[in-house]
This record gives sequence, structure tokens and C-alpha cells, in this order.
Amino acid sequence: MLDWFKKTAFWEGVSYLVLLFIAMPLKYFFDSPAMVRYVGMAHGVLFITYVLLLVWNWSARKWDFGKAAVYFLASLLPFATFWVERKVAAEQAAAGI
Repeated sequence: MLDWFKKTAFWEGVSYLVLLFIAMPLKYFFDSPAMVRYVGMAHGVLFITYVLLLVWNWSARKWDFGKAAVYFLASLLPFATFWVERKVAAEQAAAGI
């Protein structure tokens, strides 16, 4: 499940950036709200998946609360889930997973 978390962190970050920097400007500057609906829904599904996988890995891998909290806060900041993805990849490499 760590691999799924890593992949979800990446795609959640991509969807967040598309929502913020493409869909929202289209809605507010060009009066074209359709993309927000679809990208927003995809981002919502990815965000919920990210949080569920975070909780699962927190429990299964015995992560401390601080690590889980930082990973959760990262989901709220643009670009931060890419950092999470790299940290998890480094953790996988160190553990030989």
C-alpha cells in the first residue's frame, strides 16, 4: 500500500495544480466553469484516497503522529505532495521495498 500512497500523492498534487492554475482561472477569467466540475471531482476523489491511504500506512507502518500530520498538511499545500512522493520513494529505497 505504500506504493499506492506514493502514486496517489503524485496524482493528487497534479490534480491540485490543474485545479488551481488551469481550471479556476478558466472559471473566473473566461467564464468557463465546466473544467472545475470535472477536475474538482477528480481532485476530491484523489484527496480522499490520499487521506485513506495515509491513515492505512500510518497504522500499518507504525509512523509517528508527527510524520502523519506533516503528510496530511502537505496535502493542503500546492506542490507539497510531490515532496511526500519523494520522501516515500526514499523510504521504499532505504527499506528495499
